[in-house]
Order: sequence, then C-alpha cells, then structure tokens
Amino acid sequence: MQGKVILVTGSAKRVGAAISRRLHGTGANIALHYRSSAREALDLRDELNALRPDSVTAYQADLLDLAVLPSLVDRVIERFGRLDALVNNASSFYATPLAEVNEQQWHDLLGTNLRAPLFLAQAAAAELRRHHGCIVNIADIHAERPMHGHLLYSVAKAGLAALTRALAQEMAPQVRVNAVAPGVIMWPENAAWMDDEQRRKIVAHTLLKREGEPDDIARTVAFLIQDAPYVTGQIIAVDGGRSVNI
Repeated sequence: MQGKVILVTGSAKRVGAAISRRLHGTGANIALHYRSSAREALDLRDELNALRPDSVTAYQADLLDLAVLPSLVDRVIERFGRLDALVNNASSFYATPLAEVNEQQWHDLLGTNLRAPLFLAQAAAAELRRHHGCIVNIADIHAERPMHGHLLYSVAKAGLAALTRALAQEMAPQVRVNAVAPGVIMWPENAAWMDDEQRRKIVAHTLLKREGEPDDIARTVAFLIQDAPYVTGQIIAVDGGRSVNI
C-alpha cells in the first residue's frame, strides 16, 4: 500500500474517519472528502500528517452537484499523481415514511447514496483502470431487507448494491468493485425517534449480541483493497449476524 492513493468520501468523522485512519495506517496516502464538517476533516488531516508528513489532503465538495465530481477526482490526481482506490462512504440517512416522501428527499437520499457513487466511479474510471485499482462502496444490510419508515434510504442502498455488481462487470478486468454492508455499528446522529428499548431490541437480533465498531468496517474495507485481489462484485455484511436473524 506504500504510495497508493485512496479517496474516501464522507471521511471527516464516524465510520469514514475510521476507514481513513485504517487505510493511512497501511501506508496509503489519503484524500479526505467532506461536505460541511470542515473542522473535523482538517483536524483529521493534521492528525494523520503528524504521523506521516504530506500524506493526507482534504477536499470540500457537495456530492449532489454532479459538475464538481470530475474536478474532485482531478484535484486528487493533480496533488498525488495518481488514484488507486475510491471508497464511497458519504451518505445521507433519515426517515422517509411513504406518506411524507417528497422530491427534495429523493434528490438528497438517492443523490448521496447512489448517484454520487456512480458518477464518481465514472470520473475515476480511467485512472483506476490505469493502476488496476478498486472501488469499495459502503452499502447497508437494509439494501436486502428494507428498514421500516426509511423507504428512500432503503431504495438508495438497494440501488448501490446493484451498482456495485454492475460496476464490477463494467470495469473488469482492470478494476475490482465490492461493497461492505454495515449493521449495528454506530447509532444514527440526531435519532430522537430511537429510544433505548428500540436499540436494545436491535442489538438482541444480532447473533453476536453486541454492537460493532467503526473499525470493523474499516478493517473490511482495507481487506478488500489490500488483500482480496480475486474478489469482485461482492457485498460483505459486517453486522454481527443480524442480517440472517432479523
């Protein structure tokens, strides 16, 4: 991984930050993407550069604006001279019951979770082919089993799962494309609708009877990038067994 360059979207905090730290620890150079979490992104950049100077940069971009996606990829290549992997982690998440669904929610949830990964893959395709690179998408176990009350999010992640397999076909044999599907890793931010009893019931449905950690996802992403040269078109559930016990 020494000298490899990886772009991680939504990397300023939570799972995205864990992925960035883990990949940086393997020796890779990291391009941190953020939309509004500037302080967290810049702090993470400084933290990692203190460990290995000039190995991390941060880029602000609104992934809902398709026009900026090619330039985001170009800026990373201009800075580091190459791009070896793309991790599509950025995601919007909130409830959208059928009766309340509107066009703005469609634009946001489908835009961040499905459209942006597609067009970032398109923008990065030539460079990833050049270096026999890879893409890792962060999907969700609810791509297979929709989350009640989260119609659009579930649809978007189902689309991302399909996109993962389709891109694996489209970009073969030079580029591998896989996904990681988290389960109970971190509770959603601002989830006032989810009380302690609901959380307890969700954890009880995991076979391992506990929550996972962000680094569980990061380890799997690193495996797919670094140690899985014959794996493509696959979606790995990292969920403590919850997806087989819902």
